[in-house]
Amino acid sequence: MILSTYNKEDKVLLAVDCIIFGFLKDELKILLVKRDFEPEKGKWSLIGGFLKKVENLDKAAIRILHHLTGLNNIYMEQVYTFSKVDRDPAERTISVAYYALIDIATHDKELLKQNPIQWFNLKDAPKLIFDHNRMVEKAMARLRRRALSKPIGFELLPEKFTMRQLQKLYEAILDTKLDKRNFINKFNSFDILIKLEEKDMSSSKKGAYLFKFDQEKYNRKVEDGFNFKIRF
Repeated sequence: MILSTYNKEDKVLLAVDCIIFGFLKDELKILLVKRDFEPEKGKWSLIGGFLKKVENLDKAAIRILHHLTGLNNIYMEQVYTFSKVDRDPAERTISVAYYALIDIATHDKELLKQNPIQWFNLKDAPKLIFDHNRMVEKAMARLRRRALSKPIGFELLPEKFTMRQLQKLYEAILDTKLDKRNFINKFNSFDILIKLEEKDMSSSKKGAYLFKFDQEKYNRKVEDGFNFKIRF
């Protein structure tokens, strides 16, 4: 009885699309793939695929990201579900969007040898197929909110970074200029960074001290009630 009832229902495809952000040379970037099949063949698209029967959505997103980039253990978060009836001209398709954060400096060579994929500055990215630009807008809004309430921005930085790099990252995410002194004071007050003896000598003769995010200390502070809230 149950099977016959299900057979009467419409069948639709369920896609997973990944908005992959990176950060390099003071610019927030997005990873796109050139579509190699119709419709919209030859145009730029988010990296995506379809849910398989044996997967949940998170597993599908992890598989799709790994298949097209070769990467594992990447920070990902579900953003929104897009279900407009005519969003995909080929077939009735619902898409669940995820965003992922990648440290380009560490993974770039591994990434770009995998597929016809390319990093674009987010502000200069080409128009995308279907409703993918809307997905990017939703993902950016979520990323901005999260960056102000959780230390996820460190996922976009190398393990060792300067305070200038950290400030430029937040300026790119928030799309606003931040006061240097206020920014440094804010992060110093959190007491979740480790100042290293090493310096980055690429920007000046004097150099800039390198820092690391202390994940273990942050976790302990959260257990004690610490709240990572940024207000500039």
